[in-house]
Amino acid sequence: MKRFLVPAVFSAVILMFPAFLHCEEPSCPEDPDNIVGVYFVSHEGEESRVRIFRQPDDTYSAQVLWIKDSLDRDGNLRLDTRNPDKSLRNVPCNRIIIMKGLKYDSEKGRWSGKVYDPTRGIRANAACSFDPDGRLRVRGSLLGISETVWWEKLE
Repeated sequence: MKRFLVPAVFSAVILMFPAFLHCEEPSCPEDPDNIVGVYFVSHEGEESRVRIFRQPDDTYSAQVLWIKDSLDRDGNLRLDTRNPDKSLRNVPCNRIIIMKGLKYDSEKGRWSGKVYDPTRGIRANAACSFDPDGRLRVRGSLLGISETVWWEKLE
C-alpha cells in the first residue's frame, strides 16, 4: 500500500506546481486584468482597433476605437444601423461596445460574457482566452453555432 502512496503524492505536487509559479506573460491566466489593452481585429472584411477595459463592477467591456472604411457612401461616419436595440442605432461605428459583462473564471482560465457583432447585428455568448502565442481567442456562440476570431494585442 505504501508504494502507491508516494507516487500519488508526487503526482499531486507535480500537478499543483504550475499554480505556484508567478507569470508575467500576457497569456498568463492568473491575472484577470491581462485582457485589458488595445487589440487589432479583422473580421467579416472589417478591420478595427478595440479597447478592452475594466468596469467598476470588476467585469470587462470592449469598445471599438477605430475602424477602417468608417465612412458610408455619402462620406458620413457609419452608424450601428443593424443593432437590435433601436436606441443604439445612431452610435458611430468607432464607438460601439462589442463586448460587455466579461467575467474571469480562474478555474477555466477564460473570460465569459456577451459579444455583439455589428456586421450582422447579433448578440451572442462569448468566451475569451489567450493562445500560447499571446493572441486573444474570442469565441461567440449562439443557438449551437460558434465562430472564433483571434485578436492581436497592440498595447
